[in-house]
This record gives sequence, structure tokens and C-alpha cells, in this order.
Amino acid sequence: MALIKKLNDKAPEFGADCFFAENATIIGDVVMGNECSVWYNAVIRGDVHYIRMGNRVNVQDGAVIHCTYKKHPTNIGNNVSIGHNALVHGCTVKDNVLIGMGAIIMDGVVVESNTIIAAGAVVTQGTHVEANCIYAGVPAKKVKEMNQELSEGEIKRIAESYVMYSGWYK
Repeated sequence: MALIKKLNDKAPEFGADCFFAENATIIGDVVMGNECSVWYNAVIRGDVHYIRMGNRVNVQDGAVIHCTYKKHPTNIGNNVSIGHNALVHGCTVKDNVLIGMGAIIMDGVVVESNTIIAAGAVVTQGTHVEANCIYAGVPAKKVKEMNQELSEGEIKRIAESYVMYSGWYK
């Protein structure tokens, strides 16, 4: 069973039909919606500020979600995929976003809806990521406008796939 730990009188809260891998860690002031999944070695640590996640968020293997003490909480919308070994820290990620493997999203960043952050990208502190775009590189920059094919074929497909995959483990 996942390590789900109350800290400073705040216990994680979960919606219906969520999956937590046996070695996932979820601590403190964390609230997530329905059909979320937290995969192997992922850490969601709401110890120094709050973390809020919508429905159908998948936090893939080795990913870390954290915040900054009394300054930057982390807010994540619906249908968000956080790729393997990504770091999401003290930022806002809106709906229908794909954060690629190994990407880093820093404090004060706002990632607007229908966006892809490419694998390995580093979104530096305070960046405002435009809606309907792809950002890549170090530091991350807008490289392409989104189209319906990418939105449906990547963002929606991956979010839906992780709901399906979690069903295999329940």
C-alpha cells in the first residue's frame, strides 16, 4: 500500500476510483479529484504548502510534486499527465496539459490549458506558458502551436490511457 501520511493535522484527501502504487508517497495537505493515479516511486509532498489536483491526473513513475514554504502552492487542473521523473514545484497547471518525461516546472509558473511541455524542458520561475502551445528546451520556449491532432492524440490519449492502466492494478 502507498505511504499516505497525515502531517501537521492535514491528511491527504482523494476522490473516487483513484490508484496509488505500493511505493508512491502522498503526504500532508494534498487534495485530488476522481480517477487520479500516482505511480511507482512518485512523491506528492504537501508539507510546506497545499497541493490541489483535479480529476484524471496521472503522476507517473518517479515524478515529484512539491511547493514552496508559505509562498507557492501547487494547483493542477483536470486531465493532466505528469510524465516519468518530472518535477512540478509551486506552480499552477491548468486543464488538459501534458508534462513530458523529466520536465521541470518551477515556482510561480502558470501553464495554461491545452499545452504540452516537452520531455526534458525546464520552465523557469515565473514563466507564463501560453494556452494551445508546445514549449521545449532549457529554458523552455514556445516552439509550436497546438493543433487538434496533438491535443486529441497526445494530451487526451495519455490521460485516458492512464485511467485504463490504473484499472489493471485495482
